[in-house]
Parts: sequence; structure tokens; C-alpha cells
Amino acid sequence: MESKKRAAAPKQGVLEKEIENIGKVQFVPSATAKYVRISIRPGQGVKVTLPKRASLAQAEAFVQEKAAWIRKHLHSQQQEQGKKTVFTPETEFRTRFHQLLLLPHPLPQCKSRLKDGVLYVWYPEQISYEHSDIQDYIVKAIEYTLRLEAKQYLPQRVAQFARQFGFSYQQVTIKNAKTRWGSCSATNNINLNLHLMRLPAHLCDYVILHELAHTVEKNHGPRFWALLDQISGDARGLDKQLKAYRLHIY
Repeated sequence: MESKKRAAAPKQGVLEKEIENIGKVQFVPSATAKYVRISIRPGQGVKVTLPKRASLAQAEAFVQEKAAWIRKHLHSQQQEQGKKTVFTPETEFRTRFHQLLLLPHPLPQCKSRLKDGVLYVWYPEQISYEHSDIQDYIVKAIEYTLRLEAKQYLPQRVAQFARQFGFSYQQVTIKNAKTRWGSCSATNNINLNLHLMRLPAHLCDYVILHELAHTVEKNHGPRFWALLDQISGDARGLDKQLKAYRLHIY
């Protein structure tokens, strides 16, 4: 499998404009939004949500008003992106159950294989492993591995903790979410991120316990933290440790 990036076409109704000192900004109409809202997410840039009553001119004026805040967050995200691993044959990287091994081969395309606790990724020897297509392939192979591991490991871990602490939930879904390690719905369906398989075991367990606590306490009020502290041992301390990790920074 060899990946080639293509620029995504803007969605219908979405307007893209180049704003001085900021760059590309997407203006997205919304039938449900009540206020003009700015969001900045890794790989997605600046998005401005427009409610029905707001004009484009008003939205642009709001962007200019918040320009310093936007530039600060864009700079912060660029710094985070700069921390991303460039995978090399010498890179020491492992998921919960597999070690990455990057190898050159004479074929013209990348290939990968899981065997005996090793994720083998072969790349064309005539192309540098630093090439973006090679790096994209490696990340996709890692995420495929993480998904397999997560499906095998996380649901049974949730069930184990639910039995241990007396929680009830509906089902567990594995996702490749961009912003959350996990979530719990109003109907007690638990969503867990496949990237939990990159975390130290005690932090992976903490996220699971966090979402199970939400089956009883739906917000992050004092009762929630008291419950989570009771079952995790050190809720605030573990939460602080978790903040040192980034979902898509390897």
C-alpha cells in the first residue's frame, strides 16, 4: 500500500479565504450554531463556524479581533507538529504488543506484516525512508496495528474493571479520534481511542476508569473526581501525567 496525499476539496457551502498574517481560514455555515466560533485543530487549520444570522463580514471582523490568539495557537500547534517522530531503521518504537522494525527492500512499494510481536515495514531501497509517502505508510501501518491490539485488549479490560468496581455500560467502540482518549455517551456507550495502546499501562487503565466513572457521574464535578480518585488511587495525579502525551504525536 502506498499513500499519496491529495488536497481535499472544500465542503459544499464552505468558503476558504486567505487572511493576512494568519493564512487559510475556512468559513463554515451552520444551521444550529448560535455564535460565531473559531476552532483550530491539528492538520485542519482555522475553522470559523457561522450561524445563520452572521454575515461573512462579521465573521472576518471577529477573526481579525482574535488574530493574536489565533497566531499563538497556530504557532503552538506547529511546535507540536515539529515533535513528530521521523521513523528510521534505528527508531526504537513499540506499541503495547509489537516492536516496529523498518527495513529496505528492492520492491517499488511499501509493505508490512505482523509476526511474533514485530511490526515489519519494508520500504523501497531507492527512496529515502524520510520521504513523506514512506512516513505516511509507516504511520498507517502503526495505526492498523494499534487498532488490532485495541480491539483485542480494551473491551476485556473495560469488562474487568466494570466487574471489579460494579459499573454498568452498554458497549465499547474503538475509534481513531483526533482530540479525545475516550468518551462516555449519555446511554453509557464507551468510546476508546486506539492510541491508548501507546500509553503506559497505568495511564491506559486510568482512561478506562475515567470513562467508567462517567457511567455514574456525567460531568466533571466534585463527585466525579471523588469517585475516580477512589477507584484509580490518584485521579488528579494520573490526569496530570496523561496531559504529557499527545494523541497524534508519536
